[in-house]
This record gives sequence, structure tokens and C-alpha cells, in this order.
Amino acid sequence: MNLHAIRAIYIFEMSRTWRTLLQSVVSPVISTSLYFVVFGAAIGSRIPEIEGVSYGSFIVPGLVMLSLLTQSIANASFGIYFPKFTGTIYELLSAPISYFEIVLGYVGAAATKSIILGLIILATAGLFVPLHIAHPFLMLTFLVLTSVTFSLLGFIIGIWADGFEKLQVVPLLIVTPLTFLGGSFYSINMLPPFWQTVTLFNPVVYLVSGFRWAFYEVADVSLGVSVGMTLLFLTACMAAIWYIFKTGYRLKN
Repeated sequence: MNLHAIRAIYIFEMSRTWRTLLQSVVSPVISTSLYFVVFGAAIGSRIPEIEGVSYGSFIVPGLVMLSLLTQSIANASFGIYFPKFTGTIYELLSAPISYFEIVLGYVGAAATKSIILGLIILATAGLFVPLHIAHPFLMLTFLVLTSVTFSLLGFIIGIWADGFEKLQVVPLLIVTPLTFLGGSFYSINMLPPFWQTVTLFNPVVYLVSGFRWAFYEVADVSLGVSVGMTLLFLTACMAAIWYIFKTGYRLKN
């Protein structure tokens, strides 16, 4: 394995984060803080508890997951799209580095940024509501799995996109609505039976539910199902990337 090449890609991508610190870290943290103010204070005062957890604390895993999904996709998609846009992708493809090492460098950097951001948002949440993490190791496992999975999805989007506008299509029109409708701010048990069944087709439900269980041991679906769905989505993203490099889709033309 060419560790020097992986390290070069990783450090380059991480250095871009520190150059754009306001956009990469400060902006998502401020946005999440506003959610706490609006939902936690204004709405939370009218909803005392959900499944024995105060509303302000209940929405913490959902807010972290919302930032995690959008930032993982944004970091990875822009990271691989920019070399395509400038034409330097061809130098990368002709270098003595395997496709696996390219993905490892870009996705590893994007996932690292998202994990750091998720931990910062958790620390910020502690300033607004009392936090209790019943299973810290499981929480970190979900944090890492989700970051890697959606960084892989972002990598796929970055290769698929042929313009900067398309980089925003999936995060804004698909991922964000699915997150809002996936139990981030409520329990799906509060919905009528028909809509509970419909909501179970939303993959984000399983991510939020498993992540919330690590905090409060309350969940909309069982922990095993949440882990299984997350691993299934991770496998699907890896298979898609393997197909992209095997066929040269949007890379060799």
C-alpha cells in the first residue's frame, strides 16, 4: 500500500479545512445552535418529554446526525469534484496509486472532518441541554460508521456531478428532507400507524434511531436493525465506487 500517496491526499484535504475554517466548522456549529434555540427552547417548552427524555435532549442525536450527513457528503463530493473540474484528476489516475488508496485518502479526510465536527456539535449541545451518553463506545461507532458511509456517498456524487449545482442537489433536495422526516425532531411512534409504516422506508430513520439509543436507550427501531441497515448502505456505497473505477464512469471521458 502506498502510504505516502494516501498521506499526501489526506493532508491536502485536511489543510483545506483549516483554510476555510469559518465555512467548514463555525457555520455548521452556529446553524446547529440556532436549532437548539428554536426547537429546544421555543418548542421544547411546550413538549416536556418524549419517552422519558426532555425534548431538548431528545433532539441532540438528530441534530448531530443532520450535520454529520450533510457535511460528510459536502466534504467528500467537493474534494473529488475539484480535481475533475481543474483537470488534475488525470494526473492522479496516472500516478502509481491504486483506486483503493485514492478513495481511502479522500474519504478518510472527509470522514475525519465530519467526526471532528460531530464532536464539536456534541460539546456545543452540552451548553444548552444536559447530555447523558449511556453507551459512549456505541455512540462513537455510529459516528464513525455514518461519517464513512456518507463520505463514500459524497465521493460518488462528486464523480457523478458535472457542475457545482449538482453537488448541492442530493444534500439539499434528498438528504436534508429525509433527515427531517426521519425522526430527528420527534419519535415516529407519535405518527399515525400508516405514516409509521411509510417512515420505515426512510433509511435515515435507522441511523438516527441507533444513534439515539446510544444516548438514552430509546429507539424507534431495534438496535440490531439500525446497525444492519447502516452496514448495508455502507456496502452498497463501496460496491458503487468499485463499479465506477472498474468502468471509468465520469473519469475517463
